[in-house]
Amino acid sequence: MSRMNTDQIQIRYTLLAADDNCCLSCGGAINYSNAHEGEVCVDLGSGKGSDVLRLADEVGENGFVYGIDVSEGMLKKARKSAEKLGIANVEFVRSELEQIQIESDSVHLVISNCTINHASDKFRVWSEIERILKKSGRFVVSDIYAITEVPEEYRNDPQAVAECWAGAVTKQEYLDTLNRVGFTSIEIIEESKPYGKGEVEVVSFTIAGKKRCCS
Repeated sequence: MSRMNTDQIQIRYTLLAADDNCCLSCGGAINYSNAHEGEVCVDLGSGKGSDVLRLADEVGENGFVYGIDVSEGMLKKARKSAEKLGIANVEFVRSELEQIQIESDSVHLVISNCTINHASDKFRVWSEIERILKKSGRFVVSDIYAITEVPEEYRNDPQAVAECWAGAVTKQEYLDTLNRVGFTSIEIIEESKPYGKGEVEVVSFTIAGKKRCCS
């Protein structure tokens, strides 16, 4: 596939006020998810499950929401919260992002907050998202990209990892990955000004797109 650039995507963003002390995009995806009654949704990197429970309310009893996380401790907390609140239309699944334990062509909406940048094989993660989405299914993802390539010494730095930018790629590489997987209607919803982290500058953003409706 050809290289994608910012002239090929729709941008209707709100410029966020960047702050050195935060990852601005984290937590923002659900605000633009627009889940509908009866839909099946997935939250990648669901943590304690707060967004999953919110989505469960939005899709109603005829819908269903999966929370995906690698931390059994987080999954236990999420399951406990769902049980306490009497929310039955959810399931929390332990799974790597590179091999999501969800059936193909079964999901209307995938959201994620500051999780995909941690993956070493981002193409495989996005391919998995494409696999589980129904035709014309959509994603809304909040994440971080780097203005320039992140130096290798930061890739496994505990602080950089905790601040969600150690695995960040450039914006062009991010868009090229989406293009290679085959997503359409790519749209940057919000984007911060660059802010410094270590020896690089990074940007928080929320991006959306759709699976192709047909081959």
